[in-house]
Amino acid sequence: MTKDWRPELELPRHFWDVPYVGSNFPINKSKLADGTNCQGFAYAVLRHFGLALPNLRSSELWADNAFTRRVDDVLPLDIAFFNWTNEAFGAHVGICAGNGSVMHLCKALGRPAIWPMSAFPLRPQYRVFIGVKRVVAERAVPCCNSS
Repeated sequence: MTKDWRPELELPRHFWDVPYVGSNFPINKSKLADGTNCQGFAYAVLRHFGLALPNLRSSELWADNAFTRRVDDVLPLDIAFFNWTNEAFGAHVGICAGNGSVMHLCKALGRPAIWPMSAFPLRPQYRVFIGVKRVVAERAVPCCNSS
């Protein structure tokens, strides 16, 4: 996989119609079409590409070493964390989509969006870039390409 690979070009149309519903955390097991939060959307994108994680909250995911690892060399399908503080608790998450962009379920727009990394610090709620994690594929939870 190269840094300019664009996973968003391979996502089915229904991913782009997902509404933002902050109360639908992944463990609520709601259908993607019914809406989800940024993390639920990120998990669904990862599942579509064969990478599944346990239902961890953003701070648990940031602290996780069993299924993910922190990276500096950002690649598509890595998980980016942003917040208004330097804490991972309550962080906004998105999926790195190549060419320095992040695909995320944007609360302000109410739908998925792709922003350049440089756009996040311009929003107060995303002003702190916490970092990036990569799913360790051989440790990912078994899944199928469903959404």
